[in-house]
Amino acid sequence: MNKSDLIDAMAADAGISKVAAKAALESFTNAVTKTLKAGDKVTLVGWGTFSTSQRAARNGRNPQTGKTIKIAAKKVVKFKAGAGFSADVN
Repeated sequence: MNKSDLIDAMAADAGISKVAAKAALESFTNAVTKTLKAGDKVTLVGWGTFSTSQRAARNGRNPQTGKTIKIAAKKVVKFKAGAGFSADVN
């Protein structure tokens, strides 16, 4: 499922227009992004938690040449599924 498929499903499920569904999805993603950038978590009880963590700098290998390369430290986004979501999927 891609973004447009999700918008179509949201519109059909909620009985709203695709324009309203797109606006709602974009509002949700923008709110999550702003919260994670600020260093906070987003928890949706029963569904899951979005959070960030710092990944340390490390050495890696270029798979084509075998040369050692330095991989910079960076912030990564994590998602941990909640119990209810996991149960629904399984």
